[in-house]
Amino acid sequence: MTRVVVAGAGIGGLTLGIALARAGVEVDLYEQADELREVGAAVALSANGTRELSRLGVGEALDSVSTQPTELIYRDGRSGARIAAHPGAGAYRERFGAPYWGVHRVDLQQTLAGAFTAAAGEERLHLGRAVAAVDAEAGTLTLADGSQVTGDVVVGADGVHSTVRDAVAGPGSGPVYSGTSAFRGLVPVDALPSLPDPHAIQFWAGPEAHLLHYALGRDDDTVNFFAVLCGPVTWEGGNRPAAENELLDGFAGWHPAVREMLAAVPQSPRWPLLSQPPLTRWTRGRTVLIGDAVHAMLPHHGQGANQSIEDAVTLARLLVHRDPADALAAYPRLRRARTRAVAASAWETGTLLHLADDHPRIAERDKRFAGYATDNAWVHDHDVADPSTTTLKRTR
Repeated sequence: MTRVVVAGAGIGGLTLGIALARAGVEVDLYEQADELREVGAAVALSANGTRELSRLGVGEALDSVSTQPTELIYRDGRSGARIAAHPGAGAYRERFGAPYWGVHRVDLQQTLAGAFTAAAGEERLHLGRAVAAVDAEAGTLTLADGSQVTGDVVVGADGVHSTVRDAVAGPGSGPVYSGTSAFRGLVPVDALPSLPDPHAIQFWAGPEAHLLHYALGRDDDTVNFFAVLCGPVTWEGGNRPAAENELLDGFAGWHPAVREMLAAVPQSPRWPLLSQPPLTRWTRGRTVLIGDAVHAMLPHHGQGANQSIEDAVTLARLLVHRDPADALAAYPRLRRARTRAVAASAWETGTLLHLADDHPRIAERDKRFAGYATDNAWVHDHDVADPSTTTLKRTR
C-alpha cells in the first residue's frame, strides 16, 4: 500500500489528507504550528473549490459557517459609483453548480481537520512538527527534533515559504515581491453605516490602491477587508508594522465608506504580496508540490485556496488509481497550465484595479469588469472530475 507523508496542514494539505484517507490510503500530515489557529482573517471559496469540498463530505458543515455573497460589485473608489455588478448567492450557485462562500479561515481549517482525523485517525495529524530538511529523491523528511519520516510519496503543502520547494526546485526558486502590499481587518457590519450593499463582495478601484471586502460566516455580521497599496518598491522578509495612519493615508480622498471601514479597527501589519514565477519542476524523486508551495499567486481572483483544493483533489485521484511514479509524472501535466493561467489573470486584474483616472486603459478596465462573470467562467466552471472543463483563459 502507498504511504503518503504531507508537510503542511493548511487548506491544501488537509484536503489532500481527507481525499486520501477516505480512499483508504495511509497518510500522515506534519504541521509546524502547535495548533490550527487563525492565520489571515478569511477565505473566499468559489465553485471550483466548493464543489470538491462538498464531494469530500464537508459541504454541509462549511455551508453552516459561511456566507454566500449577494453580488460581486466593482466600484469607483472615490465616488462610490458602480462600475459593474454580477449576481451572487443563488444565481451564482445555479450558474456554476456549487456555492461561493466567504468563511473565517479558522472555521475552514478546523472543519477540514475534523474531517481528516475522523477519516484517518487523530494520530495521523502531527502538530508542532516542523520540517527542517528534505531528501526529495528518497522521500524523507527530517523534522526539527531530529526524527525522520519516509513515505512512498512526500507532498510539500507547506505554503509560500516552502522548505520542500527548495528541495524540489532548488534554493532561491521561491516567490517574488509584486511591488504591492496589503492590510487586513475584520469589522462588525453595524460599525459601517455608510457602506452600500454590505453583504456583497466589493472591489473599490482607484489610483495606486484598491479595497476588497466581503461578509463572513454565520450571521453575516462581520466584514472582512483586504486593502492593497502599490509600493514600497522593494521588500525584505515577511509582514511588518506600518507607520501610524499609513493605511488611511494611502486612501486619502476615497469614499467615506472606504475610510470608515479602514478606520473601524486598529491598523494591521503590512503584508507583502508575493507571486511565484512559473516553475518547470514540480516533482523530484518521490516528492511533489501543491498549492502555494508551487504556484503562489496574487489574491485578486480569490483563487489561492481554490487552486490548492484543485491540486489536492487531482493528486489524490492519481495516487488512488496509479502507482506513485505514474501519479507524480501525470500530476504537473494536469495542473501546470491551468494554475499559470489563473495566476497571470490575477496579476492583470491587480493592474486594472490600480489605474489612474486618466489612464488610457480605463475604458478597457470598465469593459473587463462588466464582462467578469462571462470572461472568467473558465475559472469557476472547472471540475477536477470532468476533463471537459480543463480549459484555459479565453483569448480576447
